[in-house]
Amino acid sequence: MSQSAPYYVIGHPLGHSMSPFIHTRLFAAQGRADEYSAREILPDRLETELRGLLKTAGGLNVTIPYKQAVIPFLDGLRGRAELYRSVNTIDITEQGCFGYNTDAEGFLAALQGGGIPLKGRVALLGSGGVGRTFACEAALAGCTIVNGVRESDLPQARELEDYVRRLVPAVSYERTTLDRLEGDFDLLINATPVGMYPHTQAMPVDKAVLSHTAAVFDAVYNPGVTALLGCAAASGAKTVGGMPMLVWQAAIAHQIWYNAVFSSEAIASLIEDSQQEMQRLFG
Repeated sequence: MSQSAPYYVIGHPLGHSMSPFIHTRLFAAQGRADEYSAREILPDRLETELRGLLKTAGGLNVTIPYKQAVIPFLDGLRGRAELYRSVNTIDITEQGCFGYNTDAEGFLAALQGGGIPLKGRVALLGSGGVGRTFACEAALAGCTIVNGVRESDLPQARELEDYVRRLVPAVSYERTTLDRLEGDFDLLINATPVGMYPHTQAMPVDKAVLSHTAAVFDAVYNPGVTALLGCAAASGAKTVGGMPMLVWQAAIAHQIWYNAVFSSEAIASLIEDSQQEMQRLFG
């Protein structure tokens, strides 16, 4: 595919997506001037518009609610996308269109950048799409997983546990409700939207849980420092927000599209600039 072909993130709704800002900067860092924009697609238009984009775009990113819906239109899945049956990046080549999932690598890179190991007893809050990625990566790393969810989400949590056990049969896995989380945790991962703008004062767990937690990763990236992260830091825990994961998973998409290589320093600078841009957009 020609470098002049435009790139897009597709989803619905997209709102103030950070993807155009981040990806445009990543292209510029490689000396490229490729166009990247948000393309909001209504559900009843997905098949028609996606088929068109797969013929004309340089590459695609995929977000909610289409990470699984795009799979039937692809020629195959690669890496973690095949494992999770979830796609957030599409590589458009002469050999076909192939789906990838860079969320896992972005998550691991964000933890590494924050000096947080993925090990020990892990509290996973939530059981949705990104929660599956976190649960599987924790299981593959040999962690003990305690999945805390709302009472109404316990059936979904059971489905997640079954999925993880098929992947890692020997995993130590426990389900509970958010208000019953207890014990010491090496890492707490928030895979819920609780605390996201504009409800920035909300927290998915009580402060008491954080006093027994060594580190916290919050997938929410707006605001940069959520109430959860602020309380965790005040309790002495190491913390990492969602922006590093967002930027790293975007950078890995560029590696897939055209073998781009980025230094840790370049990514760190972009994470900081993206935080500032988000602040400008949302105040």
